[in-house]
Amino acid sequence: MTTSQRFLHTLRTPVGVAASIAFLALAFLAIFAPIIWGQQASVTNTSLISQPPSPEHVFGTDGSGRDILLRTLVATRLSVVMALTATAIGIVCGVVLGLLPLILGGTPGRWIVAGINIGVAFPGLLLAIAFSVILGQSAAAASLAIAIAMMPNYGRFVHNLAASVWGRDYVSAALVLGVPKRQIVFRHVLPNIRDPLLVNATLTAGGTLLAFAGLSFLGLGVQVPQFDWGRMLNEGISRIFVTPAAALVPGVAIILAGLTFVLLGEVLSRTLNTGARRTLSARVLRKLKRVRLRAAEDAKQDHATIDTGEASENVLSVRGLKVFAPGSDAELRPLVDGVSFDIGRGEIVGVVGESGSGKSLTLMSIAGLLEAPLHVTARSASFDGEDLVLSEDGHPRSLDHHFGTKLAMVFQDPMSSLNPALHVGTQVAESGQLHLYMTRAEAKATAVARLEDVRIPDAERRYSQYPHEYSGGMRQRAMIAAGLMGKPSLILADEPTTALDVTVQAGILKLLGQINEEDGTAIMFVSHDIAVVTSLCTRVLVMYRGRLVEDISADELRAGNAAHPYTQALMATVPTMSSPRGEAMASIPDDADFTGTSPIGVIEAVLPPTEAIRLIDFEGAAK
Repeated sequence: MTTSQRFLHTLRTPVGVAASIAFLALAFLAIFAPIIWGQQASVTNTSLISQPPSPEHVFGTDGSGRDILLRTLVATRLSVVMALTATAIGIVCGVVLGLLPLILGGTPGRWIVAGINIGVAFPGLLLAIAFSVILGQSAAAASLAIAIAMMPNYGRFVHNLAASVWGRDYVSAALVLGVPKRQIVFRHVLPNIRDPLLVNATLTAGGTLLAFAGLSFLGLGVQVPQFDWGRMLNEGISRIFVTPAAALVPGVAIILAGLTFVLLGEVLSRTLNTGARRTLSARVLRKLKRVRLRAAEDAKQDHATIDTGEASENVLSVRGLKVFAPGSDAELRPLVDGVSFDIGRGEIVGVVGESGSGKSLTLMSIAGLLEAPLHVTARSASFDGEDLVLSEDGHPRSLDHHFGTKLAMVFQDPMSSLNPALHVGTQVAESGQLHLYMTRAEAKATAVARLEDVRIPDAERRYSQYPHEYSGGMRQRAMIAAGLMGKPSLILADEPTTALDVTVQAGILKLLGQINEEDGTAIMFVSHDIAVVTSLCTRVLVMYRGRLVEDISADELRAGNAAHPYTQALMATVPTMSSPRGEAMASIPDDADFTGTSPIGVIEAVLPPTEAIRLIDFEGAAK
């Protein structure tokens, strides 16, 4: 769905309709109200001073006999225009201020960041009042003062967004290639932070409107004979007990105009948030509904045939797991297609396959960590004897209370999984307080014990250290310790050794093996390294293009008894001590197809001639 389509879809929602009506009304008044009622709103009539509401004057008249409603409508233009002017100046200057430290770098960049931080320390309205006094009492001076006061906060916002993009690999590559920093900022940084900037700009406009009205109310903004809502509020507050509408009507106008900008920000947020479920088209949602209904019908059939005695031996049982993603043509594309497997209690099961085969997707869907627009269905799924019920978005709701107690997960990159601003021990102990209802002291004592269990030296001292003070292997051990705060029946390990060197990897594998042996914890281990999987696991699941093509014991796999050609091809690509030197290593070409739909198969181009094998039909091998 394109951005324009998402925008039109959002406009049809209740929030979109309300935002559209409010914006059109505000725009109409800002453009046409001074033309239509400008002269009437300026006429004074001493015979109608402070009149109550009447058919001729809906909200009465002010202290000069002028119609309150007409003056409020006419004041829309000046109030909105000056607020938008201040917003535009403040945002442009804030963007430049936030990007300058990246362009200049070094000492100048650090000085600018320090200046931004000092500016943020002062309240924005206080800065606006101070600069308004310095610049003089006028509408233009008030707008400029508000823009200056806005710059530090917006500058820091932009700098934080830009700094997160500046560390990306494509920016580093551009720097290596000698691309000027200012060009990198406009080509790589700004396009990637555009969406949050636009959303924040609409919200800032609402706040600026309120700030400008505040300065006019204090007499530092619009001056007589001009008037805006703040000036009207200033004039009406002294007679609020005589003519309440003189102060209340412009006050309500300020609130409604500010709310309009908030609604516009919400519309932009929904439009630009491409990952949200609400951006899915009605066609896709109907397809997902049909998929859920079919999965529910299949689940009833599975429940009727499951052997309860056999199921109790499995800590995890999954039937017909599918993960869908909506394509550009509103068709549902299966990323994981009908995967079924069991994980026995105390068993270590490996999952192997090429990148993109669906290994991590399968693991994340089991843990309920996939977000929209990805959608998960399954004919049936059970964990530790409890059926997992999928919600509308495919998340297994009944799984939540198992996290930290019976289910643990170890991610690939421990540095990104640990919060750099918190002590490691605090993060390890957190699950004990959340899920096991421990006191802070009990959680800390347990966390220290778990850190010792995973062989982290001097655990008491290490408890209060930050992630950057840990090595890569120690961070991974800390993640495992967090999962062991309870007594997990199953650990989901998503390539936990990929980012580690060989010696640290061996330590983590040994630790997982000890946990399995001592505590009887089942482990589902995803990895690209077949040698590691066959040495650690008792059984191996082989995935290819989102399907489970073979379920084989590790002993059979090591013995070369794999039945499926893809498994055989994978094993043939693993180098051994007897691999001939000087010859090209075996590999699987990009155009190889093992599904039987395009019988390229495994030929001499895939494997060395002595190891060429015959293509076996996918459906037959899967059975």
